Amino acid sequence: MGKWLKRIGACLIIALVLAQFVPVARSNPPERGKPAAPTEVLMVLQRACYDCHSNETVWPWYAQIAPASFLIANDVNEGRKELNFSLWEQYNETRKAKKKKEIAKEVGEEDMPLWYYTPLHPNAKLTAAERELIVNWAKQP
Repeated sequence: MGKWLKRIGACLIIALVLAQFVPVARSNPPERGKPAAPTEVLMVLQRACYDCHSNETVWPWYAQIAPASFLIANDVNEGRKELNFSLWEQYNETRKAKKKKEIAKEVGEEDMPLWYYTPLHPNAKLTAAERELIVNWAKQP
């Protein structure tokens, strides 16, 4: 039994070392605009949302170490795909209204920011007042 555990452990270590050589795209495409929102709302969005929902991602040091690099890049890509504040001005009015409705729901129900994001990014935690601020902005036409 001991030999098998050592072999499995060695294989895991080798796999982790080899995973470091798998390239992961961590890019920040050019900015194209921001949502029309009061400065106070933009400041909260930038602090709590932009790492995953804009082209202004601040990539942490551990985003360069596998397997975290795979997970973080995937989360950012999915976040940008769902909502990208950097492309907000390219959205048509119908899409903007739909996205604002989703923002109000997700933030209002405390589904955003994601629960597993805030322990490593405590500045992304939203107070009740900040949630209300975002929800009220998102409910405006």
